[in-house]
Amino acid sequence: QAPLVESGGGSVQAGGSLRLSCSAPIFPADRCGVYWYRHVEGMPHDWISSITVGGATRYSGSVQGRFTISRDCARNTVYLRMNSLKPEDTAMYFCKTKADAKCAEKGWANVWGQGTQVTVSA
Repeated sequence: QAPLVESGGGSVQAGGSLRLSCSAPIFPADRCGVYWYRHVEGMPHDWISSITVGGATRYSGSVQGRFTISRDCARNTVYLRMNSLKPEDTAMYFCKTKADAKCAEKGWANVWGQGTQVTVSA
């Protein structure tokens, strides 16, 4: 199964914004909830946001009010809009599908992307 592909990372100054994308050509975004995680070397993966099949969203306290998760099913894409970025947001960002039944039927449950690096300078 082709993995998800994250894109949109880069280097920004504190206070800046980025929009990450999580997509694949045949990814059934309408059947799969998606998590966003971030990872700093030597630390566990840190869950930061999720969106359900029904469109309900959740955020960790560290990003609440600054990050927004959304999706465009027509484009097979889930987005993470990140505003007011801080140096502590520096990490590799990953998306991962949930183990929803309809997602699993299509072979897309628990699929990770390869990650995209976000670096925020002070």
